Amino acid sequence: MQLSAPELSQIIGDDRLNVKQETIVLRAILGWISYSTGERRQYISLLLPKVRLALMSPDNFIESVSNNPLVKECQDCEPIILRTLNAMLDLRTMSYFDSIHYNPLARPRLPYAIMLAVGGWKGGVPTNAIQAYDVRADRWVNVTSTQGGPWAYHATVFLDGSVYCVGGFDRVVRLSSVHRLDLVTRTWQKVAQMHVRRCFVTVTVMDGFIYAMGGYDGENRHNTVERYQPRANQWTVIAPMHEERSDASSAALHGKVYVCGGFNGIDCLSTAECYDPESNQWTLIASMGNLRSGVGVVTYADHVFAVGGFNGTSRLRSAEAYSPETDTWHAVPSMLSCRSNFGIALIDDRVFVVGGFNGSSTVRAVECFDVETGEWSDARDLETSGSAMSCCVVHGLPNLAEYASPRHSVTLSQVEEREVE
Repeated sequence: MQLSAPELSQIIGDDRLNVKQETIVLRAILGWISYSTGERRQYISLLLPKVRLALMSPDNFIESVSNNPLVKECQDCEPIILRTLNAMLDLRTMSYFDSIHYNPLARPRLPYAIMLAVGGWKGGVPTNAIQAYDVRADRWVNVTSTQGGPWAYHATVFLDGSVYCVGGFDRVVRLSSVHRLDLVTRTWQKVAQMHVRRCFVTVTVMDGFIYAMGGYDGENRHNTVERYQPRANQWTVIAPMHEERSDASSAALHGKVYVCGGFNGIDCLSTAECYDPESNQWTLIASMGNLRSGVGVVTYADHVFAVGGFNGTSRLRSAEAYSPETDTWHAVPSMLSCRSNFGIALIDDRVFVVGGFNGSSTVRAVECFDVETGEWSDARDLETSGSAMSCCVVHGLPNLAEYASPRHSVTLSQVEEREVE
């Protein structure tokens, strides 16, 4: 509340401001003005254009901005309102879409984190493609490094500023190799390989370790598990799972690793189990309500979510959630489309599913699940269809903007000049 108007203007106008909803920025401005209304009301026309007003819902904009007494009595705010309405129309009709990032009223802020989709099966072969998803702009950016891959049916995780790509298939052999991507230099480095080859492997991070579970070596499905210590650059074999599993999926929650579904060489599985590192033991938990191979698993809000997959007959849209507290699964809303062998990640408090196989072809479609509203919605499609890719979320990078959709700083007066032209 003690900031000067120029100081506040600089902060709220910055693309790097980490805020999910522009209504939060608007409330901050109004709160700052109300702290000393007589002196500060004159600054409303200076501060209002710093809010990405066109990203608000029309109803929220009318209620919070257009009908606000401070805005109503300020003549200089009238053109800001009109420009916002025009930008909203552009956003909803997708006209001038490439120029939206130039409009300061519609330009998304930089995201706190980026989701990467690494490798995958495209056109009948594995690929080395890396696509970065900017959740604020709802755009994919190609950040492929020519050094990496190709990989499919592998797994990726983010740990200590690097992405690790574990196992998979390079079209010739099932891999035991592990590669680390330095996200600052965009260079790959080979690290210690696993003890066995693991295609269709599932991997998760917990307490600074990488866990690699199950998989297929070309002859056998594994129940074996190994754990990687990055500082020692060493893999250690730990207790095996109860089931042999390839094409399973896993995630960590409250100090335990959960692995769900998969294929044992004969049947698709509905079973699930969890690992306690303190006892070095796996425990079978309640089975899922569906057989799921090629499933996607994430943890959020004290639950383990299992999404999609293949039940031995068809690809699934259905999803379910597990409560460790009650050792029970319950159904959650189904995806918009069926898929198996897709990328999955949690970002911005939403579960994203990326690409996959629908039973007849690989798909480009991306959708996300809002746990609070219980609804699935479409997100921007991949540039090209693909399955058997792996997704992970990266954050805290000094060069995060390099993985985001480009932003262009243009003033409102320059936008007006563009419109006139």
